[in-house]
Amino acid sequence: MTTIRLLAAAAVAVAATGCAVGPDYRRPDAPVPDRYLGQPVAAQAPVADLSAWWNGFGDPQLARYVAQALASNLDLAQAAARVAQARAGLRAADAALLPAGTVNGSATRAYQSVETPLGRILGATPGFERWGNGYDATASASWEIDLFGGLRRGREAAGADYQASEADFVAARLAVAAQTADIYIGIRGLQTRLGIAQQQVITRRDLLAKVRLLYAKGVAPEFQVHQTEGELAQAEAAVPALQAGLDAARNALDVMLGTPPGTHRADLLTPSAIPAVPAIGALGTPAGLLQRRPDLIAAERRVAAGNARIGAALAEYYPHVSLGALLGSATTLSAGHLFGSGANEGAALLGVRWRLFDFGRIDARIAQAQGREAEALAAYRLAVLHATEDVENAFSALANRTRQTAVLVRGEDALTRSRAASFAAWQRGAGSLIEVLRADDTLLRTADARAQAQTDTARAAVAAYKALGGGWTPG
Repeated sequence: MTTIRLLAAAAVAVAATGCAVGPDYRRPDAPVPDRYLGQPVAAQAPVADLSAWWNGFGDPQLARYVAQALASNLDLAQAAARVAQARAGLRAADAALLPAGTVNGSATRAYQSVETPLGRILGATPGFERWGNGYDATASASWEIDLFGGLRRGREAAGADYQASEADFVAARLAVAAQTADIYIGIRGLQTRLGIAQQQVITRRDLLAKVRLLYAKGVAPEFQVHQTEGELAQAEAAVPALQAGLDAARNALDVMLGTPPGTHRADLLTPSAIPAVPAIGALGTPAGLLQRRPDLIAAERRVAAGNARIGAALAEYYPHVSLGALLGSATTLSAGHLFGSGANEGAALLGVRWRLFDFGRIDARIAQAQGREAEALAAYRLAVLHATEDVENAFSALANRTRQTAVLVRGEDALTRSRAASFAAWQRGAGSLIEVLRADDTLLRTADARAQAQTDTARAAVAAYKALGGGWTPG
């Protein structure tokens, strides 16, 4: 009786203070620089709109595909299902803090053997009836009093897990939007490169026709015909490789949209320009990534969950007290007597469970929880480093690809004029066919490099938006 009184006093004291064993969570520090290296020191541009960054490319078809992917992508469907699982786990943790109740009822009819010891005794009793009926109905309730906060720490961990799953879902949305935009930009880049290659084939065919005409007139030697045929074959060989890459990119886009490959091929048959890179305004500071990037939010929430599970493990050192009650009615006469005053029954229970001689296992569980929390903390800090790395790499690529594109555009213009001059000189007999073929080859490679640089610049912009955590509005 003394022990029960002590436990009751402890329960009142703990309930009054509302404390829970284990360390209280504090958001961990993360190593972030003061500013981005790729960000201008004195940028007066407005803050970049990251909520729907894909609209900044000015391509309605790109925006439409991103919207469809966000609605139908199957990776997102899986992420949403994981959020539902975590939400159910949170509800279960909430329910563990509340009383639980059950209602039971039964009706039986039994026939007693007279060949058993009990049956022989009863069989010798006057008026013994071998058939018997039994009826009972009970309602029971139990409640574990969370004296030391183990259940509350479990609920805290489940809540952090749920928040992490929600952040993971947002991260998946961001990845799907970025990948859809990247694939679409790649398609437009391949179409541009394919157009350049096909135009080069047409140019080489026209040149071959002229060389053959001159050869037929005895003006051009035979080796020039064969050399031009070889250059034409080389140009024609580039087309199938680009076409194969284009088909694969279209199929990848269909999968991103949650549709079978080939579904949107007709919509993408007509070539279109590579989307123009939008001007990106002020970016904020790296510290803002901690509140903006969903993968970092998820990683931080997992640290919080690990911290709470240390408290849940520590609570096993202390007694677990539960209250129970049962109210019911039972009779063997008839169902009409079931709820009569004589058939009523009840019970009350004060339960105590204390793992006094199991501290070794508890120690192991605590050590395990501490190890998982340390792992989650290291993962969070590493994720922060990778996030700032992503931003720096994306903006370095964007700046350098932009400069590369400008250089290649100037080079392409100069080589176009050079090729025209070489062709005109060859037609006048003042130049050689070798110079024309060399000019064609250089112009083709430069135009193809310019198209690739334009594509890579737009992709770098997508990577920058993704690295900055664009595509959603933090709550």
